[in-house]
Amino acid sequence: MSDSSPTSPLLGTMDKLRKQLSGEGDDEKGLVTQISDGSTLSWSTRIKGFAICFILGVVFSFLGTFLLFTKNGLTVFAICYTFGNLLALGSTCFLMGPINQLKRMFKETRIIATIVVLICLALTLCAVFWWNNKGLAILFCILQFLAMTWYSLSYIPFARDAVKKCFAGCLG
Repeated sequence: MSDSSPTSPLLGTMDKLRKQLSGEGDDEKGLVTQISDGSTLSWSTRIKGFAICFILGVVFSFLGTFLLFTKNGLTVFAICYTFGNLLALGSTCFLMGPINQLKRMFKETRIIATIVVLICLALTLCAVFWWNNKGLAILFCILQFLAMTWYSLSYIPFARDAVKKCFAGCLG
């Protein structure tokens, strides 16, 4: 098959994905090997820890959203939502180990997303506790959600490119 055929880019993409996940062709280990080396916990314990933390993170985020409309709801919302995002973010430490996770968070491909997520987490709490500004708190929660989504997409091969192409197609 020549490089000019219409299926060639798809095959190249699939080959890159296979190499990325298996660790072939580069100095880094494959994803499965990194996960296995990341902790002394058994695989089933790591999966359970990840699932519990991630589910608790989602529950806290939704709980905060539902409590938004109660007395002192904005404060409870910001705390629960931010704590939920921190739990969801921290859940991946079970899979990779805390040190490996921190290294991956600050890799060149996702350092900006990581910094934006952390800034949005902090600004949400600042808007509630120090500035007492409801509008800013809600804005920072929205930005927190978008930043966390973009950060999460960085772990899925080619997901960011797909999102960019989707938005480009919708806008132009």
